[in-house]
Amino acid sequence: MAKQLRAEQTRTTIIEAAAQMFDRQGFGSTSLSDIVARGGITKGALYFHFASKEALARAVIARQHQLSVNAAERLLARGLPGLETVLRTPFLLAEQVLTDPVARAGVRLTLEGGTLRNPVDGPYEEWTGVLAEQLRRGVRELDVRPAVDPDACARFVLSAFIGVQTVAQVLESPGHLPARLQEMWEVLIPGLALPRRCAHHRDLAARLADRLARSAAVAGVAPAPSPAPLPGPLPVPSAVPSPAPWPTTAAVAVGGVV
Repeated sequence: MAKQLRAEQTRTTIIEAAAQMFDRQGFGSTSLSDIVARGGITKGALYFHFASKEALARAVIARQHQLSVNAAERLLARGLPGLETVLRTPFLLAEQVLTDPVARAGVRLTLEGGTLRNPVDGPYEEWTGVLAEQLRRGVRELDVRPAVDPDACARFVLSAFIGVQTVAQVLESPGHLPARLQEMWEVLIPGLALPRRCAHHRDLAARLADRLARSAAVAGVAPAPSPAPLPGPLPVPSAVPSPAPWPTTAAVAVGGVV
């Protein structure tokens, strides 16, 4: 029994060390030697538990997925209204990403699926199913517009969360994620909720964003910088200039938005 416990502890140490390195460097830039050094283990111990770096990456993804499943089960057990459950889900996942390196690494590895021989898509399919079922509940509870396609909206909500999280991490900083999720819901709520329920769900999104920011700060994630103060009033021009002409078709073709 003691030997089995030590083996499980070693396996956990390896997974956590791998998660920290994958989170920091990505799958391609992390070597098994990096993981061995980070975990303070031997290569023999690593190979006893994992035959390859890809097997280890899949173990990290599986651990991250289990963390999210556990959190989802706790959320669903609360019996909240369907749309409220959908609204809370991205904040729940974001809290794991901001505070747990295993969750962060699992998400990064899933997004870098092209580096694995067989990309992992199971977690996304499961989350889409959960969100779709909650949206159907929201329709029955008279919170969600009856014309909404639950499956299409579930896919879009999950895709929007992944995009917001990626942009916050790559182009801004993780500390921007709470505010960006609130912005996401400001855009989505009017299209999902019946008009009489929009204000309630906007308020809930604002409160969840504030709580997420506080959780991230406790975990050591630097908050997003405050916006720069607006400049003073601009001088009124003596004459209003003529508007610039619209760009020609050729100019749009060269410099248009991709």
